[in-house]
Amino acid sequence: MGAMRRPLIAGNWKMNLDHLQSIAFVQKLGWALKDAKYVANDVDVALFPPFTDLRSVQTLINADSLPFTFGAQDLSMFDDGAHTGDISGVFLKALECSYVIVGHSERRADHSENDAIVAAKAQAAIRNSVVPIICVGETAEDLETHGAAKIPVDQLRAVLEVLDAQDEYVIAYEPVWAIGSGQAATPDQANDVAAALRATIAAVHGSERAEATRILYGGSVKAANIASFMKRPDVDGALVGGASLDVAEFSSIIQFPKHVTLDS
Repeated sequence: MGAMRRPLIAGNWKMNLDHLQSIAFVQKLGWALKDAKYVANDVDVALFPPFTDLRSVQTLINADSLPFTFGAQDLSMFDDGAHTGDISGVFLKALECSYVIVGHSERRADHSENDAIVAAKAQAAIRNSVVPIICVGETAEDLETHGAAKIPVDQLRAVLEVLDAQDEYVIAYEPVWAIGSGQAATPDQANDVAAALRATIAAVHGSERAEATRILYGGSVKAANIASFMKRPDVDGALVGGASLDVAEFSSIIQFPKHVTLDS
């Protein structure tokens, strides 16, 4: 991880936990970290509940002054209008969402979201002062045909070309073949792709933006492997899926600095 970039651990709950379950989960996570004497200054922690849970999570975090931020799993490219079922970035900002995930591979696959749609959603997030977490990643077929970096780099470039260098964004590299499979990329593989993504940011938006931008790894991240990823210079955090639904596992992931110094 870069010495100047603050690590970010993001928990993507996907379509899990209703609003009552989310309250219980966030409370338990807060208690677990308090019991472990977690120091909130070390890491940014962001939770990504389903839309129906956002208000409950926001209220609890604010009321109990918990050391978390939160965000949404998606948003519309439009701010308002006749778009049944869509959620506006205006609404997310009103709920004090810090982040929103765009371009997750499950959205690309299940809803046929292409690079142009992902780019428009990233613009909508930034337009409403919500930081997009831009997801990129290759399938197993892509990996065999093109290697690890080509598809993620192409996906990222398509988004960066419609953003400005002063815009804040986070990148999440999630190889599709690793998501939910139990088979993560190796730390060196993740770092190699992250380095290629950082070089792409530098080429499009300049070296200053590239050095400031956090790049996360996602795909079968767990407590047993998080430290090895965080030791790599271009990996600045993790987008955690299934493990973010387990209080003990996720709290251990958040506490990775106990095993990795920030200048490693």
